[in-house]
Amino acid sequence: MSDTARPFPSGFLFGAATAAYQIEGAAFEDGRTASIWDTFSREPGAVINADNGDVACDHYHRFRDDVALMKDLGLDTYRFSVSWTRVRPDGGAVNQKGLDFYKRLVDELHGAGILPWLTLYHWDLPQALQDRGGWTVRETSDRFTEYALSVHDALGDRVQNWTTLNEPWCSSFLSYTGGIHAPGHFSITEGVLAAHHLLLGHGQVVRELRARDASLDLGITLNLTVADPVDPSDAGDLDAARRIDGQFNRWFLDPIFRGQYPADIVADIRAVDAGAIDALDAATLPGDLATIAQPLQALGVNYYHGEFVGAAPDPQPPVPGDAPTDRATGSPWPAGADIHWHERGLPRTNMGWEVQPEGLTRLLQRVWTEYAQPAGTVLYVTENGAAYDDELVVEDGVRRVHDTERVAFLRGHLGAVADAAESGVDVRGYFYWSLLDNFEWAWGYAKRFGIVRVDYDTQERTPKDSALEYRRVIAARAIDVPSALLAPR
Repeated sequence: MSDTARPFPSGFLFGAATAAYQIEGAAFEDGRTASIWDTFSREPGAVINADNGDVACDHYHRFRDDVALMKDLGLDTYRFSVSWTRVRPDGGAVNQKGLDFYKRLVDELHGAGILPWLTLYHWDLPQALQDRGGWTVRETSDRFTEYALSVHDALGDRVQNWTTLNEPWCSSFLSYTGGIHAPGHFSITEGVLAAHHLLLGHGQVVRELRARDASLDLGITLNLTVADPVDPSDAGDLDAARRIDGQFNRWFLDPIFRGQYPADIVADIRAVDAGAIDALDAATLPGDLATIAQPLQALGVNYYHGEFVGAAPDPQPPVPGDAPTDRATGSPWPAGADIHWHERGLPRTNMGWEVQPEGLTRLLQRVWTEYAQPAGTVLYVTENGAAYDDELVVEDGVRRVHDTERVAFLRGHLGAVADAAESGVDVRGYFYWSLLDNFEWAWGYAKRFGIVRVDYDTQERTPKDSALEYRRVIAARAIDVPSALLAPR
């Protein structure tokens, strides 16, 4: 190893992540029924180009080839989600064919020497449960617990690492308040109720799985950010950063690790919509917050970019990164009035998101110090990635994608994780988002996050230069690897 190589901690896991609705396809095969994303993607203007996940990457039929691809890249672990509507269609009885698919997938992963990392909920709520109120009602937390235990019945002997929820901010405020994701509602009250019942379902599942098997590694994945004020000496800018941090980070971190919602944000939301907080108070029954605050083995941190905000508009505001559809959307920030995003000259991805690797280092340090370390919880970066306009070329008869910007993004953020580890943060793994180009929610197939290109007409997979670079880093177990390891295999 060269003097410039920076090794990752012993046992560090290198992985990639996907989600069921985004890659599986087979939308109505073998008993699977509609999720809220099957419904939402068919609403006019909800998804660019009216795309949907009916076929996606056809992973349901091609999972063996995809696992072989993971093995070739040297992945230690693969983070995937289970489709609730495949396992318990309409939120009802168990569908054995759906469970059998995940048994086959997990067995294939084990056969390839890849650790399965299972996420129970990545936004695909059964539409039948949404018709009864979705995450705004307590029943859904109980149905989620039943579903989770059904998955454990089938896979408890095969899977050690269990994640309850992926990014509950998205499946509450982005979905029930901002109307940007399914089910596309516009209510502050629904947003806070959805967040509470998502967290309640999380806590119930952790409690029940731990009662079944105390050896399981249980956790949750949150999308988190670093909110920086434009002027750290300006009270208005500081308050804008506080409110973003509070609504995005602390609204979920505080109940999970401290058994309470952040009082300052409760007051902020009450000032905007007192009825929303009254509804939250009524929905929070005795014991709920203790249930939500179950001890965790792992916290997954999803990081894509930071936030640079102030109290006054930027004369040259950044290009917005929200979904480019004709359907009207709202703000996902209940207390977001007079918060303005500013340009600071950082590179941007094709989503309009800033590339800010050092923000990941600061985020991991803050979450470790304030939340995880006191609770005895370790950290994993469970999503981090970038969309760019990739171009497929054929060179000497070989299909290639020279995604130089994504290679730099990947290396920069792996370096940021190494920085955090060297500073004392117990961060034990990194999952790139995503293994495959896929259905990117309201963006449909217009944005490509994968390190592997998918031709949606032929389903041909082409590892991009970023995949080859990731393979090299994994082989070296270090960043800034010596040139001898950079030769293509």
